[in-house]
Amino acid sequence: MTERADPYKARARELAIAAGYADPDIKVDRGPELKPWPAWCAFRKAARDEQLAREAADAAKSIANLRPQDAKYRDAPMRIIGTHDDATVAQMTNCMSVGNVVAGVVCADGHLGYAQPVGGVIAYEKQISISGVGFDIGCGNMAVRLDTPFAAIEDKIGDIARDIAKVISFGVGRTNADRVEHDLFDDGDAWKTSDMGAYRQKAVAQLGTVGSGNHYVDLLRDEDGFVWIGVHFGSRGLGHTSATRYLKAAGGQDGINVPPAIVDEDSELGTRYIAAMELAGRYSYAGREWVVERVRQIIGGHVTDLVHNHHNYAWRETHDGKDLWVVRKGATPAFPGQRGFVGGSMGDDAVILEGIDSSEAKASLYSTVHGAGRVFGRKEAKRRFSRQQMDEWLRSRGVTLVGADLDESPMAYRRLDEVLAHHTDSVRVLHRLTPFVVVMAGDGEFDPWKD
Repeated sequence: MTERADPYKARARELAIAAGYADPDIKVDRGPELKPWPAWCAFRKAARDEQLAREAADAAKSIANLRPQDAKYRDAPMRIIGTHDDATVAQMTNCMSVGNVVAGVVCADGHLGYAQPVGGVIAYEKQISISGVGFDIGCGNMAVRLDTPFAAIEDKIGDIARDIAKVISFGVGRTNADRVEHDLFDDGDAWKTSDMGAYRQKAVAQLGTVGSGNHYVDLLRDEDGFVWIGVHFGSRGLGHTSATRYLKAAGGQDGINVPPAIVDEDSELGTRYIAAMELAGRYSYAGREWVVERVRQIIGGHVTDLVHNHHNYAWRETHDGKDLWVVRKGATPAFPGQRGFVGGSMGDDAVILEGIDSSEAKASLYSTVHGAGRVFGRKEAKRRFSRQQMDEWLRSRGVTLVGADLDESPMAYRRLDEVLAHHTDSVRVLHRLTPFVVVMAGDGEFDPWKD
């Protein structure tokens, strides 16, 4: 099989030469845990960022040829929180140029996403963005605190981690060995209105599965020594199938630098999409609740606190007296007093945070980060880092890991404290949660339903 040419190699070589490497192919030592690589490889990400910025500029030209944006929605305020690469800002700018946009925000964990940045928040008047909500409709986080002290299970961590991996289904196209009964499946009107009835039986089989990618089950302990269960995943195949169907029906494109697919809320297509989104959101909540309860049964103890939120969804909200659709793609709602569970990369502390009432929070559309945010893409992380590095990182933090691959290495992410520092005027941290078990899909498992 012929290896596909690297599209960024030529430019990366030019950047290496400009940086002083007479021979961009010379092998460069990267430390004792990694094999040497050609000097140009260190410049590959910069070459990719340049290409993506050019694509964003081309997308801006094509957007200009679409139906002109109404004058009242042009130049809507866009708030950029933290530091972001040019490609991410350009992608968000393009999104803000289509439809009835009232305001937009890029949270500090933002990075490029499909059609809209992850960490991007856009408020629309009487419209909703199918591509903004994305393929993993209703992806989110749930955390519960148990009355179980960490000290009571400290000597059972290995067994508990293995039991979680055995009982909970991780990975591609998995079905749940335990059939989950839920009222959602008896709501015939919801399945009919969303036009997703044909998927109902598959959805029944998948409820309670976690998937792969950055989806996880974590065990953590708080500052008082109590155990928390934290999970992150979404609507699985139901959401992906819904998004794919309605994106196509709206004439949308699948890709990074493409115009967002916008529909009117009161159109036939918009009405059906909103019904499908709400169904997938209910499904996501049901799945996370089942997984958390099943893990609780493994550990024992009783739930004493619960925090649950989507971060890929569209909410009908009121801002400055206007009834709006607020589309959050990888962003946590954080109205004053509203709590959210935000995880870092595996091995990093997670937090329970709460929105506060401030001018900064209002300007942020009462939104905050949903995680630490990627620095390197999945393929780039596998090129740059070794399993030894990742395992050492986790060992140094006392984390027992089951599954996962280098694409989820902690080194591929920002540090959560760094991104939260940019949001201190809009949220406050209530609890810091230190992970001690992380369970994810194993090496080599592909999951088409991940966000």
